[in-house]
Amino acid sequence: LAALAILTLGLDRDRAGADAAQADGSAFTQARLDGLLAQGKPVFVNMTAAWCITCQVNERVALRAEAVQAGLKARGITALKGDWTNQNPEITRLLERHGRSGVPLYLLYAGAGEPTVLPQILTPGLVLEALQAVPLAAADRSAALTEVRP
Repeated sequence: LAALAILTLGLDRDRAGADAAQADGSAFTQARLDGLLAQGKPVFVNMTAAWCITCQVNERVALRAEAVQAGLKARGITALKGDWTNQNPEITRLLERHGRSGVPLYLLYAGAGEPTVLPQILTPGLVLEALQAVPLAAADRSAALTEVRP
């Protein structure tokens, strides 16, 4: 119960975070996703809602983990966050396309074709394993090669 109380107290902070995500350009829109995919960029889509306890736990435990954030950056993956708190119709259509009637929904677009749908319960290891489908970004690849040479 204490954990639930702490989690509930953090929901207001998460709502503020959703506003900040929209301000920094990472808020989901279908047009933004389509544009990134047309450019051949890898994308991680996080469909969430302020009232979704599973979503909030996944954010804290897995998606905000330092290793996951570093993995996204190293692979040049753009993270988009869709807030379904008020059941945005654009997000509803995406959920339905993937056979879901609600959140959470996590999609990894690694390249051409359909995205990988991650499970509804995440761990850092599970997310990092999924990210392996995306090659390292060019800058990180050359840095890794430089480090390997004696």
